Amino acid sequence: MRLQRLRKVLQAEVQRQRLPGAVMLIARRGHTAVFESLGQQNPATSVAMAKDSIFRIYSMTKPIVSVAAMILVEQGRLLLSDPVGKYLPEFASQQVCHRVDGHVKLQPVRRGASIHDLLRHTAGLTYEFLGSAPVQRQYAQARISSRDRSNAELSTTLAGLPLMFEPGTVWEYSRASDVLGRVLEVISGQTLSEFLRQTVLEPLGMDDTWFTVPPQHLHRVAEPFARDPDGGMQMRVYNVDDAAKLESGGSGLLCTASDYARFLQCMLNQGELDGTRLLSPHTIAHMTADHLGNIPVNSGPSRELLPAGYGFGLGVAVRQSLGVAATPGSPGSYFWAGLGGTSFFVDPRQDLFGILMVQAPNQREHYRMLFANLVYAALVT
Repeated sequence: MRLQRLRKVLQAEVQRQRLPGAVMLIARRGHTAVFESLGQQNPATSVAMAKDSIFRIYSMTKPIVSVAAMILVEQGRLLLSDPVGKYLPEFASQQVCHRVDGHVKLQPVRRGASIHDLLRHTAGLTYEFLGSAPVQRQYAQARISSRDRSNAELSTTLAGLPLMFEPGTVWEYSRASDVLGRVLEVISGQTLSEFLRQTVLEPLGMDDTWFTVPPQHLHRVAEPFARDPDGGMQMRVYNVDDAAKLESGGSGLLCTASDYARFLQCMLNQGELDGTRLLSPHTIAHMTADHLGNIPVNSGPSRELLPAGYGFGLGVAVRQSLGVAATPGSPGSYFWAGLGGTSFFVDPRQDLFGILMVQAPNQREHYRMLFANLVYAALVT
């Protein structure tokens, strides 16, 4: 009955034409409780949403790349304390932007960013769409979001721009995972897609997860409304038909709900799935603990992305207490979401995870919170 409420609410959103369509998957105690598709996969063609529809998961790429990095740590090929400049020499002599007497001044960093900083977003980097500070304007002027650069070219361009903060001093959501993806390429000697395929995707049977969707599967890609249902503006997501050089470690993967469920079940199983172990339970515990401590969160959009009541681990936001946050959840649960509207949460205390796959960029936070509220409302034991 309570799970039917979840279905009815999301179906009502589809009927009101605020949501094109959705795939939801909820699993508890190792069993799938809900796996359903609603609405349309492509509003322009009226193609129905399917359970195997493919979604741009944007920043839900970050946890996968973070797990791949920790595999290298477990292999002894990488330390979290390693300077980024050890692998990417272009990051060895960065400058940070300071305001001195009302003027912008560049100064050498006190210490270079570490791999740890990349994983927890304390590397001093930013995103150009998070504001209009001088560094963010330089990102925009450099067209840092272009998918026409390779990972190596993006790394070089980013390293040549000033940092927004001294590494290790402020949590600012950023392109750090893109840099981390390039580090993985340098260490492995492979492209990021090859390395992820070898270390994470193939071992977990994630056969529908790619940076570039094969042509024969393009008809399965979910699309948003052409115009935002709340404001009428044109909706912008990247075109999957375009050839892109970039394999973004922070936002580049496309995936199905069932594939991402295999990844989350592995996390919930403390690093193992169907007899295949990616990481030790201790490494999973380390990743899903808070790594910020007293490091402040930058005000503005970054504060909105990391809600009150949450710290940040290695690739995921981590709940600190039962209260404070605006949505229910157990201490130690963790989540993340993507710019296109996809989101997930994992609650180890409840042996539970939930995935909501939608392509509704401007309504993403509303549906993330709505989904979490309704899933927890369905739990009675």
